[in-house]
Amino acid sequence: MTTFITFVRMLFYMLSKNKQLRLAKKAEKAGNYAERDRIVNETVPGWAKYMFKICKATVDVKGLENLPKDRAVVFIGNHQGNMDIPLLFGFIPKPMTFVAKAELGKIPLLADWMRMLQCTFIERKSPRKSMQAIHDAAAGVGKGYSQVIFPEGTRSKGGPHHEFKAGSFKLAFMSKAPIVPVTIDGTWKIYEANKKITKGCHVTLEIHPPIETEGLTREQQAEIPPKVEQIVFAALPNKEA
Repeated sequence: MTTFITFVRMLFYMLSKNKQLRLAKKAEKAGNYAERDRIVNETVPGWAKYMFKICKATVDVKGLENLPKDRAVVFIGNHQGNMDIPLLFGFIPKPMTFVAKAELGKIPLLADWMRMLQCTFIERKSPRKSMQAIHDAAAGVGKGYSQVIFPEGTRSKGGPHHEFKAGSFKLAFMSKAPIVPVTIDGTWKIYEANKKITKGCHVTLEIHPPIETEGLTREQQAEIPPKVEQIVFAALPNKEA
């Protein structure tokens, strides 16, 4: 019952922001992208923090001083659970978006907000469309929209982490934006651990110093994925690296 009530509260919170969604769509239609982004970047972090509030989860953020100022970046981190995206959106004070599977683009209300966030939808079964999506996302970084990538490809759910897929780094290399490694710990306990909402969990988010990607040779690019993977997992309590 607790899980059902929590999901209902999340839904009603989103519905309560329909006015902001309409205003964002109106601004976009008028070509006023700055106003659209202002509305979205004021609304979405509030929703993200609300999700942690109703789960009574505490969040400890380390390394905010490592965030580059006035530059779009590519956040690359481990993927523990469904609360990872809300964690980043709610507790990193920097506008961002992400590449999402195409199926999410069919969910009413959620899909509208994702489009306002400038999310890129990817059809994984089509290599051509997948590559086009990466190009589109890289172009978005060039316009100032930071991206989030989880190179594991799936949630670890508190188990052993998965190896970072080198192909996931293409977006960063194409955009020439700095990579900011992030380590997430504890989000899986909120839902994935028991397949239901667990109240009172503690979550940590550590932001590591940025890694520049511009001007790298192919050999230097090849060194980046294992380097970022080591940074991310070395910061976990069990030192899975």
